[in-house]
Amino acid sequence: MNTTGKFILSIAGSAMLAFTAWAQDVNQDLYVGEATAQAQEFVKTAVRTGGSYPDFSRAAESTVNSVVSIKNYGTSRQQQIFGGSDDWDPFEFFFGPGWGGNGGQQRKQQQPKGESKPQLRGSGSGVIISEDGYIVTNNHVVDGAEKLTVTLNDNSEYNARVIGTDATTDLALIKISTNDLHPITFGNSDDVKVGEWALAVGNPFGLNSTVTAGIISAKGRGVSENSSVGIKTFIQHDAAVNPGNSGGALVNTDGELIGINTMIFSQTGNYAGLSFAVPSNIVKKIITDIKQYGTVQRAVLGIQYKELDAESAKEHGITATKEGIYVAKVNDLSAAKEAGLQEGDVIVKLNGASVKNSGEMQEEMNKLRPGDKAALSYYRDNKLRSTTVTSRTTRVRPRSPRAATAPRWAAPSRNSLPRRRIT
Repeated sequence: MNTTGKFILSIAGSAMLAFTAWAQDVNQDLYVGEATAQAQEFVKTAVRTGGSYPDFSRAAESTVNSVVSIKNYGTSRQQQIFGGSDDWDPFEFFFGPGWGGNGGQQRKQQQPKGESKPQLRGSGSGVIISEDGYIVTNNHVVDGAEKLTVTLNDNSEYNARVIGTDATTDLALIKISTNDLHPITFGNSDDVKVGEWALAVGNPFGLNSTVTAGIISAKGRGVSENSSVGIKTFIQHDAAVNPGNSGGALVNTDGELIGINTMIFSQTGNYAGLSFAVPSNIVKKIITDIKQYGTVQRAVLGIQYKELDAESAKEHGITATKEGIYVAKVNDLSAAKEAGLQEGDVIVKLNGASVKNSGEMQEEMNKLRPGDKAALSYYRDNKLRSTTVTSRTTRVRPRSPRAATAPRWAAPSRNSLPRRRIT
């Protein structure tokens, strides 16, 4: 930590100590009957509203039985392929110490030659979405597995099969053969507000049924242009998420699913205050597509665009707005062309939702299927207009089973490890 960091931390610590001392003084005054009317009212309000420390026990109790532990098994030959080198192992990199590296080397050394019994390659979390065994998790949790096992909160263990995966959103749908499970209740991620409380439920470092709390830090967050995950609409939060939380639940204080925890930003591979989850509305659409069609149905408008800001608005003579999606080009025979969009238009709403940046634009597009109609609001010549667009397909061919299970990772530079970590 640099000097500035220490200084800020010390100020925060001093403020907290001062507040604690003040609070103790107020309580002491109350006990001796010398409290002021303002202090009495403060304490009454704190008791009535639950104070600064909300009770998450109900949300936790209603969620832990819907979150499972997932273990990914493969042969030692697969581990060698995934590792890419003798001293770097992607499962050590993504899932934490003990899942790869020297631990993996030791396991391989102990295994007799010629034996190809699947060995543990990594673990993550998953969320039960139906009573009959459907579970949503991250694609990178199940990717390349020869065998998957699912452990429930009551320690019951089942073998699982992959129903389908989507690398773009890093989501996967798997199933176990059982009934009478405890599916989670889906919340509306569109209603999530920055600053509200949220809980992360998962299995960090193999510690089952772990619940951590934080607040929603941002919405529609893009992580990195170089990210292997194509989604740019993450919910950012600061509930502690560590290796093994991947595929676990992000829930609101009512215990409703608002996201699937997917990755963190960190210099070390462990929690550093920046966690990211795929919004539940996107999760619902993706897994519904996989379940019904076997592949994700993606819609496109057929435009090339960039985010509008104050500088580009001035450059193009746009005074009606300083944010939105600036249409740089409209492709021929596209849905946008059919709807009457032109180069220079600025899209500000899609299907009733504001689209101030590319993340929000992608989030709304991810909810549509080819053929869906959506209302679209845009500025042209600084006048607000509206139209209806009928989205079209991306015409992307489904991946072959071989491609679906192929490793997606590349060994990082030894001199400069990336700050993004898939958990």
